[in-house]
Amino acid sequence: MPVTVTHSTVTTTVASPTVIGSPRALTQPLGLLRLLQLVSTCMAFSLVASAGAWRGHMGNWSMFTWCFCFAVTLVILLVELGGFQARFPFFWRNFTITIACYAALLCLSASIIYPITYVQFLSHGPSRDHATAATAFSGIACLAYATEVAWTRARPGEITGYMASEPGLLKVLETFVACLIFVFISSPYLYHNWLALEWCVAVYALCFVLAALTILLNLGHCTNMLPIPFHSFLLGLALLSVLLYATALVLWPLYQFNENYSVQSWRARDVSCGDRNPYLVCIWDRRLAVTILTAVNLLAYVGDLVYSAHLVFVKV
Repeated sequence: MPVTVTHSTVTTTVASPTVIGSPRALTQPLGLLRLLQLVSTCMAFSLVASAGAWRGHMGNWSMFTWCFCFAVTLVILLVELGGFQARFPFFWRNFTITIACYAALLCLSASIIYPITYVQFLSHGPSRDHATAATAFSGIACLAYATEVAWTRARPGEITGYMASEPGLLKVLETFVACLIFVFISSPYLYHNWLALEWCVAVYALCFVLAALTILLNLGHCTNMLPIPFHSFLLGLALLSVLLYATALVLWPLYQFNENYSVQSWRARDVSCGDRNPYLVCIWDRRLAVTILTAVNLLAYVGDLVYSAHLVFVKV
């Protein structure tokens, strides 16, 4: 079934890949890769659940990650086995690569956060062995999802959906990093005393909403509803986000690590980091994590701005 893809003023028709709605789809390389994703995420949360080896916010995050990735991968496999892609409300390739990119980032975060905040504090025994094995399966799942992204993303010169291109994948990264920031600033005492810090939180929320809206517009084929050309919208959005995140990168560490604003500039002086609860991230570590993630997202938006400017100003 042909798919029409519109880029600025040029409309090109490309053929969608043939879909096989039969069990033979599982023997294809991409089907085998998704089976690996399904098994590895299932093993990860099963091992943790059987030993009760999760506690605290970060443990809940890891458990949610493995369950969510397993569920969406199972749905994708069932849709492909039934050959229901044409009835799906989204362009299938856009949807699957978006999910694969989110799943790769989620499993990567769980593979790092879970052993740091939980496994290292367990005493030697069956629970620790289960948790260590779950971490290994989480890493395998991350590699499997990342392989799918690399395999199905747009090649140079190929005309395809926006989410399979580098700017689309950057949008996924931007929203994911913003979600991590929200996890670390879930406690209002980190920012409610200063207007500058509340501005930073507003920046994170606004840029997340705009990036998520861009993803939804692409998945739903609604970009033509915008009053301006889509590439011009992307350029303006990327420029605005770069400017906003630049202010956040200056203000957040300035107010979070300066003793003139009644905060501890050194981790050793923060009483919340006294190892009273090893399964929770202390205040100073939260502040540092948000600073690093702000810098990461600023770099992502700069890359997005470069791609968007290229699409608008360079005639190919």
